[in-house]
Amino acid sequence: MNLLPFISVLIGAILWGTTGTAQSYLPESVHPLTVGALRLAGGGLILLFVAVVLRQVNFGEWPWRATLIAAVAMALFQPFFFGSVRLTGVAVGTVTGIGSAPVFAGLIEWVVLKRRPTKRWAMATVLAVAGCALLLLTGDSLMVNPAGVLLALGAGLTFAAYSMTSKIVLEFAKPAASVGVIFTISALLLSPFFFIYPMDGLKSQEGISVIVYIAIAATAVAYLLFSSGLKEIPAATAVTLSLAEPLTAAILGVAIVGEELNFFAWMGVGLLLAGLVVLTFGRRGADETKAPYFRKRIREEKE
Repeated sequence: MNLLPFISVLIGAILWGTTGTAQSYLPESVHPLTVGALRLAGGGLILLFVAVVLRQVNFGEWPWRATLIAAVAMALFQPFFFGSVRLTGVAVGTVTGIGSAPVFAGLIEWVVLKRRPTKRWAMATVLAVAGCALLLLTGDSLMVNPAGVLLALGAGLTFAAYSMTSKIVLEFAKPAASVGVIFTISALLLSPFFFIYPMDGLKSQEGISVIVYIAIAATAVAYLLFSSGLKEIPAATAVTLSLAEPLTAAILGVAIVGEELNFFAWMGVGLLLAGLVVLTFGRRGADETKAPYFRKRIREEKE
């Protein structure tokens, strides 16, 4: 049993979970959408540079349609997610957005790929999503805004769509090249935000350090690890494993920021961990090891 792809996705998600803590050190004048655009631009260009140096970029049979869909999905994820957080709060926005992504990913695989979700995936997803829901019960007052919840669901759907279409690209390209090209296009789509919101708060040494960390560790390295694992396992499985992100954010909030979790929130942490353990170490079916799905399908259509 090869656990490396699962561990790779988990480590990538853990690195994503450090983003919120890192952003807490930025001045309040820095808009989250500016951070989202900068992380995609920085992470994308770093990985694209690495891919070019290693001669991993080959546009001979590059799946441009899937690349553009993935780039648009990742670009849309930023305003959906940050808009939901602004309207309905960090807790509801984050848990709804990240927690709904595995459900959308499973539905997409079922409807589009005709690949029925496994019982192990279903059990792990139920445990993890229930854990996310309990993390809402942190003792703070919750603000549930219907428009914010809709934006959060849009974030979950676009992240699931990114994961699915990114997997297509990964069957034709190395992870660094795939993420580098997709994120560079996404950053170009988000570039207007650089002119809409002020960037004065990023000119300090602390601001630059935070952006550099987010671009390198929480984006370039994190998505390289996520994509390396995604290349070998179903997209729905990878998206469920990405729920390690809110788990990490909750633990860092307690350990570094000084937040407090009540009994129900700690139960949520336990359920999240249980779901991730089931998905990582549980017995896998033969259907989960079928690869490469898209390359084989495209070649069959050509023949």
